[in-house]
Amino acid sequence: MLPTKTAGLSIVSNFAVVTLKLIVGILTGSVAVMSEAIHSSLDLMASIITFFSVRISSKPPDKNHPYGHGKFENVAGTIETLLIFVAGIWIIYESVNKLLHPEPIRLPMLGVTVMLIGAAANLFVGRIVKRVGEQMNSVAMRSNALHLMTDVYSSLGVAVSLLIVGFTNFQMIDPIIGIIVALYIMKEAYSLGKESFLPLLDTRLDKEEEKQVREIIESYKNEFIEYHALRTRRSGPEEYIDFHLVVPSSTDIETAHDLCDRIEKQIQQTLFRAQVFIHLEPEHERIMHLKDANYKGSRP
Repeated sequence: MLPTKTAGLSIVSNFAVVTLKLIVGILTGSVAVMSEAIHSSLDLMASIITFFSVRISSKPPDKNHPYGHGKFENVAGTIETLLIFVAGIWIIYESVNKLLHPEPIRLPMLGVTVMLIGAAANLFVGRIVKRVGEQMNSVAMRSNALHLMTDVYSSLGVAVSLLIVGFTNFQMIDPIIGIIVALYIMKEAYSLGKESFLPLLDTRLDKEEEKQVREIIESYKNEFIEYHALRTRRSGPEEYIDFHLVVPSSTDIETAHDLCDRIEKQIQQTLFRAQVFIHLEPEHERIMHLKDANYKGSRP
């Protein structure tokens, strides 16, 4: 399924779930159900943000964005994280208020039914969004999938609390579950925020990805002298990798170019959206650089 169609499916699903939860939240008077409605409303906003960010990030480079539009996804993921924190704070506020001023819950089994329907719908859509997000290496879609999955867990938690209310009439469990749900989604938001925000600061790829890149380069070590100045960074779904490759001075340009092409192709088979830039250096130029560095280091 195409990323934009997947994001569109998420919007439709979230809109239906939000509508159901709002209606039932009003009918039952449950702060946990209303909290879930607000949580799902933010999921809906996140799905809309994801839809537009995926469309923008897939645009090719242009005059004003020569490196492409990938970071729009990171911006979207960061905004979604902030929305989750807002939802968590709001849920905690309402839950504490309910603890201080308890009100009876009406029709708890109706709330249970709607929570289970919402959990099933978001589980189905969330798995699709996660799978497409991983295939496309899209941080915005993985963020949206996390929104949907947190909604699944929190909906199930609320369903359990309403079941307890229905069978025991223990009304205090409703706001307690609300606070637990809020803390859980805020914890997930923190993890998601690091993944979304750090690429905006041009942080390097993770250690495992860099290890894969180094192993690929070193698999061609019989055809070059050495490599150095390896730099990596992520921009939305794309990875940017550049390094200097030192080849023997006798190597002709066609042979050196073919070597670079083979290294680039193999890296792109491992990191599908990788943009690889290799700066070729002849051996004699590297020797001159080393001599110059040694000279500068030995000066008083």
